[in-house]
Amino acid sequence: MKNPKVRQIILPLITAMIWGSSFVTQSLSAGHLGCFSFNALRSIPAALALLLLLLVVRRIRPREKYTAEEKRALLRGGLICGFFLTLGVNLQQFGIETTTAGKAGFITTLYIVLVPVFSIMLGKKAKKSTWIYVLFAVAGLYFLCFDGGSISFSSGDFYIFLCAFAFTAQILAVDHYVQRVDGIALSCAQFAVVIMLSAIGALAFGEHTTLEAVKTCIPYLLYVGVVSSGVGYTLQIIAQKDGDPTVVSLLLSLESFFAVVCGAIVLHERMSLREYFGCALMLAAVILSQLPEKSAKAVESGKKE
Repeated sequence: MKNPKVRQIILPLITAMIWGSSFVTQSLSAGHLGCFSFNALRSIPAALALLLLLLVVRRIRPREKYTAEEKRALLRGGLICGFFLTLGVNLQQFGIETTTAGKAGFITTLYIVLVPVFSIMLGKKAKKSTWIYVLFAVAGLYFLCFDGGSISFSSGDFYIFLCAFAFTAQILAVDHYVQRVDGIALSCAQFAVVIMLSAIGALAFGEHTTLEAVKTCIPYLLYVGVVSSGVGYTLQIIAQKDGDPTVVSLLLSLESFFAVVCGAIVLHERMSLREYFGCALMLAAVILSQLPEKSAKAVESGKKE
């Protein structure tokens, strides 16, 4: 796959498929392992896979040893990013226990819209049209999660909604620290923090994990840990190396679409017409929010004509 244009399309699509399908494996694990236990165990192969990737990259492209300042930045970044990632993955797993993989995929991708909103609050520049996309996302969330007359989240949907905010904080933290330290090292460090904090959570909440349950979930743990985190992260890096970041991010946002497709095929999940309409609105918000300002205006003017 030497053609960069082909690579920037195929690799993000594969990554989106991997990430979308991981919602199914998380759903399958929910009946066997507690949330904290699952995330502690899944993060072990994830951290090891990323550590292996880091060693391979170091071998190919040797670099000088970390300075004392870089080590401190890596430690702080790993702790802060790891804390928010721990919060996000555990809220997500709590939610998946009582909602569908498809809905979880779509609600989670709200972070793509929330990141620019919080960036504005932190004083960063963002597109003027951001608030329009937020309205699209909120409308989609309403149709996806609210039943006709009742204005309330199910508990699972609410946990997933909260996890989108946790992932938003994690992404903003990564954006801050990745300018100071190696991205793969930072990712490896944050997964190490997830292992520790999730293990503490499992002990604190008295989760009972049997060897039989772990054996049953080994394929799911390896898939989410190695394939989703290790392979997915690697493919994303390769795709972004030569590709247009807008195109790559647009294709990665299809993660939610693949979550619905995989949920329907593997778990036989079905949504109502109202929920599918909500998915369409949220997908529109996610895709439009990733378009450059000029492209977004062109789309809007095209609709007017």
